[in-house]
Amino acid sequence: MKETSNEIWVFGDYRNYFQNRVTLQLLARASELAKDLNARVCAVVFGYGVDEWVGEYIAHGADCILVTDHPDLARYQIETYVNLMVRLIEVRRPEIILVGATNFGREFAPRVAKRMKTGLSADCIGLDINEEKLLVQTAPSFGGNLLAQIITPECRPQMATVRPGTFQEIPHDYERTGEIVRVPMPEDLPRESVHLVRSERSAQRSQPLEEANVVICGGRGMGSRKKFRKLIELAELMNAEVGATRPVVYANWIEPEALIGQAGKHITPKVLFSFGISGAIQHTAAINNAEFIIAVNKNPKAPMMAMADVAIVADANQVCTAMIKELKSRIR
Repeated sequence: MKETSNEIWVFGDYRNYFQNRVTLQLLARASELAKDLNARVCAVVFGYGVDEWVGEYIAHGADCILVTDHPDLARYQIETYVNLMVRLIEVRRPEIILVGATNFGREFAPRVAKRMKTGLSADCIGLDINEEKLLVQTAPSFGGNLLAQIITPECRPQMATVRPGTFQEIPHDYERTGEIVRVPMPEDLPRESVHLVRSERSAQRSQPLEEANVVICGGRGMGSRKKFRKLIELAELMNAEVGATRPVVYANWIEPEALIGQAGKHITPKVLFSFGISGAIQHTAAINNAEFIIAVNKNPKAPMMAMADVAIVADANQVCTAMIKELKSRIR
């Protein structure tokens, strides 16, 4: 194992900053890990005209910003970003690199890990430092039935992608200061073999589950696909988002993107409604940070009921129907 610097890196993907907060969430967790390693947190930023984001990352926990600002980086291109990241790693040799488990991160991080001949734990839901000062990366395995704790004892850097919503971001600190290191754009980077002609952001009718303040989540206890669809109607009336447990997704009652659990999304809503969910560990592990939980279930002894702030012993479908009727009457 080659000697490394005492740095934890977080790659700063700022392109959808106000909706995608995973970089800020990783900076918060990296700041906690850095205390155990007596390390400093560095945000890595590539782009053109990115000084605005440099200031944001310092305010949210970064001690240092490694920034390459160049017109050739105005649009994301995978080979250029990977080559630039590898060059930077070879010079500064960070101990740990964290990347958000977004579409970008899932494309970018494995390529960097392969080039550096190191390991990468994907879609992590936990990060800790053990007694040997190694990064313990907790990730779902076997379809979410097990949680694996993974370490990288030999190779460096230790790398992980982390699901959005896993950690809480640090509040913006206007007084915080940090070092800014301007990294010049190398003149000898290999040319892209694929060139981006045009890109468009796909239209979204609703916000991501991870960012929703109110989430209505349904389980098999709703009884059928037709009854489950009532939750969507309820969500529209409440300006909420709809999530689901794994059995519901596997039964094709709703699209896979709605899955909440170890094999799906982690959420941190202000209010979570749980309809007909028993509360298996694969699901509850992903909702621990919900501020207020209202659970509806026929079984008063269901684990979900014990976890809830308000537990209603009743048929989930009937309660949902009654709520829809009441909300519609108020709208009129």
